[in-house]
Amino acid sequence: MSRNDLLKWLVLAILAMLSAYVVYPPFETEGPDGTKRPGKIRRGLDLSGGASFTVAIDEERMAADLRAENPDMDEQTLRAKVRAALKDADSRTIEVIRNRIDKTGINEPVIQAGKDHRINIQLPGITPEKYEEAEKSIRSAAFLEFKLVHAQNDRLVDKLLASGHAPEGYILDGRSFRRGPDYKGVSEAPDYFSRLSLFEVPDPRYAFMLEKASDGSYSPIFVLRKAELTGDALSSARVERNQITGKQHIALNFNAKGTAEFARVTKAYAPRGSKNKDSDVGRQLAIIMDDTLYSAPVIKSEIPSGQAQITGNFSPAEANQLRNILNAGSLPAPMKILEQRSISPTLGEDAVKRALNAGLVGIVIIMAFMLAYYTYCGLVANVALVLNLLLLPVGLVFASNVLGVFVPDSSGGASNPMALPVLTMPGIAGIMLTIGMAVDANVLIFERIREEFATGKSTRTAVAAGYDRAFLAIFDSNITTLLTAAILFIFGAGPIRGYAIMLSAGILISMFTALVVTRLVFNATVPEASVKPFKMFQMIKSPSFDFIKPAKLCIITSVSIVVITCAIFAVRVFKNPSDVMAVDFVGGAAVTYSYKEKASDIEIKAIAEKAVNNDATVQYQSTLDSSGDLLLIKTSVVTVGDRNSAAVILDALNENFPQCAFAITGDDIVGSAVGDDLKRAATQAVIISLIGILIYVSLRFEFGFALGAVAALAHDALFTFGVYSLFGRQMSLTTVAALLTIVGYSVNNTIVIFDRIRETLRKDFKTDFKTLCNQALNATLSRTMLTSLTTIMAALSLFLFGGVAISDFSFAMLIGLLVGTYTSLIVAPTVMLAWYSKRRPFAPKDK
Repeated sequence: MSRNDLLKWLVLAILAMLSAYVVYPPFETEGPDGTKRPGKIRRGLDLSGGASFTVAIDEERMAADLRAENPDMDEQTLRAKVRAALKDADSRTIEVIRNRIDKTGINEPVIQAGKDHRINIQLPGITPEKYEEAEKSIRSAAFLEFKLVHAQNDRLVDKLLASGHAPEGYILDGRSFRRGPDYKGVSEAPDYFSRLSLFEVPDPRYAFMLEKASDGSYSPIFVLRKAELTGDALSSARVERNQITGKQHIALNFNAKGTAEFARVTKAYAPRGSKNKDSDVGRQLAIIMDDTLYSAPVIKSEIPSGQAQITGNFSPAEANQLRNILNAGSLPAPMKILEQRSISPTLGEDAVKRALNAGLVGIVIIMAFMLAYYTYCGLVANVALVLNLLLLPVGLVFASNVLGVFVPDSSGGASNPMALPVLTMPGIAGIMLTIGMAVDANVLIFERIREEFATGKSTRTAVAAGYDRAFLAIFDSNITTLLTAAILFIFGAGPIRGYAIMLSAGILISMFTALVVTRLVFNATVPEASVKPFKMFQMIKSPSFDFIKPAKLCIITSVSIVVITCAIFAVRVFKNPSDVMAVDFVGGAAVTYSYKEKASDIEIKAIAEKAVNNDATVQYQSTLDSSGDLLLIKTSVVTVGDRNSAAVILDALNENFPQCAFAITGDDIVGSAVGDDLKRAATQAVIISLIGILIYVSLRFEFGFALGAVAALAHDALFTFGVYSLFGRQMSLTTVAALLTIVGYSVNNTIVIFDRIRETLRKDFKTDFKTLCNQALNATLSRTMLTSLTTIMAALSLFLFGGVAISDFSFAMLIGLLVGTYTSLIVAPTVMLAWYSKRRPFAPKDK
């Protein structure tokens, strides 16, 4: 064994150990002392449930704050200002809350708007620490303000302390205050902070505030109500440590406008400044966020750099959380938490087991097929497939950390860098399909080895040449898909980023096992003197199909199908969006039921869907105070005929489960789980991905090739979308995950064929371009059919045996895989040929 091979085996062993460390123990365990320890695999809401918050904009607090700022305002004007502030507040609130939750490291939250400015937030299986952090992030409005301290603050404070008076909820302790025993009770009043701000103020323009010291005491400060700067002037925030004191502080950077304003304020109120001419001491500038005064430093000179600091007695976790909240942006209004619940998985154990078993069946079928078709090479490929599963955890961690470099705090500044992303049922299905798609690289290599054996080469020489000749196709196809994943992560948000991590990890690991591990196995097992070719079955021997001749008719037919099915979808959306789009996209009814006896969630789902003739999600919930258990059913149908869907479902449930005695406890209208922020991010990510593919493929090939690849990608996505909806299935977030997977598959498939066309062009300078394209398509036909067949096996297994949990995902994948095979053979080459219009493209040198 060579030294180089030994080093690679060592790398494989290290990666295997790292993967085991990342994933073990996978699930929750109980220690000797009875304490529960969380597992390393974090499951999504559909697999393990989690926690639920119902929050609302605090209109009373908002009105009280406005009243304090303008004591003479009449009631009508006050209410008009509140209504104006609430206009379009929901979408902005959802965007900020989603950003904050993402920064805590809690992935895949479900956030939906309800009526009366209520917002429902569901967080998958979180620890008590994460729960507390999420609660603080949701409560905080992040109103950052810079306000001037009263010029005579020291005199006013001395006067207050001499009087012996203390604000409500506090007691006097020397020259400061401490919280009294009644603080918690009085501070929960809606107008408490408004009343506190009026305590002993010299005139209504100023507010009374307290600055917390390291010993827990509070010093009084009188602050001007008018803010000199607000959080709108902020560009970014980061945590820094003072090298002398060791204490942490938040370093702030202002945007261009904020920098100019901050320079103006500090210059004017510095010693002998334009608004502080009679004093050799600068004014104090208080830094306040959410009614909390963090510090009030003295302005010593003009600060033109656009930088400031928030100092205080922060723990590392508190500093990180404050930074994340500031970077996520401020809420348009203060929030209050109305209800907190623990929630059960949206998928029952039986549904999860069925899906997992279906995935395993698919993998076993693929492995059996590879073994039968490629014999010994198939055995080597199966070793690689098993290693793909074993190494995937370390691949996920690597991908999430590398991608996280491009989006700071995308997974939370305080989160564990070795933590796995949240696992959902579509994620599991995606892993199963990644295994099917991972066969592609092995098939490419084995087909190249077959070609080398046909030239009479010895076994070792044929293997080496096969790997060398397959490398460019594997590299280009996978790099293009990786580029797509990176762009989706950087410019996307929420579930889009989760998909990008899963796709990137699958590609990286499958490239490593196909190009490195299988080569190591061949080097270790094939004797130097061996000349006997490997036994391989051949599905299509010497194919000579003319793919270009019928291409025009085929493309007209498939484009017509796309136009017709998408038009039908558009008409159905116009007539009744809930017929074709799930509650994820259009919102609908969210009904909670009480019950005396629990029933099967699978049966309840089937009954609810039959009652409203539409899709429905089912979830058991428990109130945190143990006051009762509830059943939540969501559906995009609000009314059935002239009846409320909640009542229709109730009748159906009690008819089938009379022993449960279901009763309606809440009936709400919820908005889309895909908020405007996610829609914008997803649209932006897809557009930039297409541009990225155009640029990369143009650099590696030529623009005509890039145009063909993007045309094939768009065709696959639209064809799948149209045909899927034609079968009466609803578009949901799960379907979007399938479409994104199809996009990755389509790019990979097309680039492999284009690589062979490029190679053929470089070898033959006489044959016309159209004939060369046909030759390349026939040369790669066996690989194209084999890759499609193995991936379809995995998707078909999920569809037939996976049950309702992944039926929509696997059905969309089946359509996409079938049309993707057709597109890579017909659409992509034809579009590329049309661009060159009978001229021969220049074949660039390898880069």
